Amino acid sequence: MGGALCFISALLFVIFVSLSRNVDGEIVQKAGGCDLFEGNWVWDDSYPLYHSSQCPFFEDQFNCERNGRPDKDFMKYKWQPIGCKLQRFNGVDFMRKLKGKRLMFVGDSLSLNQWQSLTCLLHVALPQAKHISYTKDGLSNFTFPDYDVSLLFLRNAFLVDIVSEPRGRVLRLDSISASKIWGGMDVVIFDSWHWWLHSGRKQPGPGSSEKGCEGQTKPLTSPGGPHPAEQVLEKVLKGMSKHVNLLNITRLSQLRIDGHPSIYGRFKGQKTNDCTHWCLSGVPDIWNEILYVMLA
Repeated sequence: MGGALCFISALLFVIFVSLSRNVDGEIVQKAGGCDLFEGNWVWDDSYPLYHSSQCPFFEDQFNCERNGRPDKDFMKYKWQPIGCKLQRFNGVDFMRKLKGKRLMFVGDSLSLNQWQSLTCLLHVALPQAKHISYTKDGLSNFTFPDYDVSLLFLRNAFLVDIVSEPRGRVLRLDSISASKIWGGMDVVIFDSWHWWLHSGRKQPGPGSSEKGCEGQTKPLTSPGGPHPAEQVLEKVLKGMSKHVNLLNITRLSQLRIDGHPSIYGRFKGQKTNDCTHWCLSGVPDIWNEILYVMLA
């Protein structure tokens, strides 16, 4: 990938992971030296950063407002790290940082969730800026030509190759031919996990998670314990020769049981009880606020 800045994200059950550690295991210190990922959700009446009506290109499955969700409190929380203040997203500054560059999300529908959040954050921050959006051969591109900035999304749930053999479809763990697509990017954000929980032809739909998010309107006060896969992922990354960043938003996302679409989700035009994805505006905007700080 050359000199590209690489972020790894892994979905643990209904949790979008992003850990901010170097390959040597040392916490990346930002915002005055505090850990951005240890903190609490606090009410802030200046949020949300946008309303879904300002971004007509949203997928129905994330558009809880348009789908009739009556409560609005879930949009009013911001993440407050202990000992420092998370810098508010500044779209103009974000574009300055990325000018002349290409940023790509690679993964499943959680990557789509975060990609759409970021495109909306920038569209609202720069309403007069021309944008071009299209999808071709599974690759979505949202470009701001005046800034020479491209935000891309490649749907690739497993990251590794899937080949057809006489015994059926097989995952080739030693083959990643799609790397030819993201090899020329300046920033790449990977996300994979959810689809690995399913075998055979069974596909994970948005309602495949627990139904405990239905009717939830407040964040939890304490998260569940860490998943063993988190330790495995960190161990693997520590042994890598290439530098990557693992943005740890596991815990803060675990707390936001109220942020899922629940019964206000849509999947292929049908109502579903979605405890996997996230409403927009909502929690993915905070993931992107953290990404914004990490790109400083």
